[in-house]
Formats: sequence, structure tokens, C-alpha cells
Amino acid sequence: MSDHIIITRADGILTLRMNRPEKKNALTRAMYAAMTEAITAAQSDDAVRVILFLGVPGAFSSGNDLMDFMAAASGGGGHGGGGHGGAGRGAGLGTEVLAFLAAISGSAKPMVAGVDGLAIGIGTTLLMHCDASVVSDRSLLRTPFVDLGLVPEAGSSLLGPAIMGYQRAFAMLALGEDFSAEAAREAGLVGKVVSAEALEAEALALATRIAKKPPEALRLSRTLLRDAGGTLPDRIAAEAKLFAERLQSKEAQAAFMAFFAKKG
Repeated sequence: MSDHIIITRADGILTLRMNRPEKKNALTRAMYAAMTEAITAAQSDDAVRVILFLGVPGAFSSGNDLMDFMAAASGGGGHGGGGHGGAGRGAGLGTEVLAFLAAISGSAKPMVAGVDGLAIGIGTTLLMHCDASVVSDRSLLRTPFVDLGLVPEAGSSLLGPAIMGYQRAFAMLALGEDFSAEAAREAGLVGKVVSAEALEAEALALATRIAKKPPEALRLSRTLLRDAGGTLPDRIAAEAKLFAERLQSKEAQAAFMAFFAKKG
């Protein structure tokens, strides 16, 4: 576990706060491992309805800690193992990083991000996995992969064009252009821009709204939204099947009763 990840649970929300302000929340392998453990445990915890990522004032994350990253890439430190692109299937990223990416891409729990300040590298690509996000107006998003002689990571080469369109994704992921909070919102990468002072309250309010939704209906809806495959008739049929099943569910019956009670 890492002292630089503060983990709290309240009201159905698992909050993972990156807390390494002296390094602008540059992520170490230990920080990745701590977040992965918490996300993995949350998958089987019915009390957790949503996962919320936060940073510190002025820094969501400045990306990977390069010294720690290089140690992993060279096989040092006992955890990284292997070179980039070799038989280790990306082991140069470090096993902790790969485990974190598997955890966020495979999470069945909705994920929310509250971003203030720097969001560099994984600080930006993490947002592509989140279901909702709030960003302060002083935030700066950048992915300098190519400038470092690297390539995009975290599935961003697939998710970026799907979310933002090819040319915006190219500008971000290949050219390494800075995106302001408003530019990121216009591109569809983030949902809402607020002041730095309001950021955490807005992010918590958003996570709370999600946590109060009927969990199974939300899980199924999220699965449908995230599945880009199939034809339109196939999707209509899949939705109709689930819709019919949900009409008989305890969640739906309780929601209908509450609706009619309010109307009465």
C-alpha cells in the first residue's frame, strides 16, 4: 500500500485521493498498486456504488513518476520486469501499471473524476475510462507521449478517437497539444467545468447522484452504453429483452411505487 493514496468510503462512494503534492501527484508503482487493490475489492462490495478519483489542489496527476517508471522499464526495483514491447506484452509499463489499467477498464462500478490543475499523461487518459467528470477551470490536460519517444497508453488510442474524433485525438495524443478545461469539455472528454473552489463539492455531488441510482439498472445501462459492437437492430433487441426483465425486478417495482406515491 502507499501513503500517497488516501482511501475513504462513505455513502456508497469509494474515494481514491492521489496525495503526493510535493511531486504534483506523479504516480509511483506503489500508488498504482494501492488504487488497484481498492478498485478490485470494490467490485465485490455491494456497499460501494461508485468510485471517485481526486487529486490535490493544483494537481490531479502529473503522470508517471519518471524515475520509478524507468526503473520498471529496465527491470529494476523488482516489479517492472522486461523491456517495452517484448515478450512481456507491455511489461515495460510495470506490472502495477498494467494491473491498474486492467482494473479501471474492467470496473463494473461507475467511476467519476474530480480534476483540479495538472492532468498529464495518465491524469488525462484515466478520464477516458470515467463515466463522468468535473474539471476546474484552471486545469490543463496534456499527453506528451510522443514527445518522450513513447506512444499512447491506457487504451487511449482507441478511446480517444471514439470520444473526441480523430483530429482532436491526434492533437492530444500525437501532437501533445495542451487542452484547457473548456477545450476538453468541448471535445467531450469531460462533462462539466467549474471553479477550483467548487471542484470537490461538485465532484462529490455528482458521485452522490450516481450512488443513489438503482445499482443493477445502472450497471446494465452502463454496460449497454459501453458496448460499441453489433448492429442497431441487435441493440434494440438487446435493450428490449433487458427492459422486459427489468419491469419484473424489485428495483423497478420499488421505483414505480415511489413514483405513484409521490404523484398521489
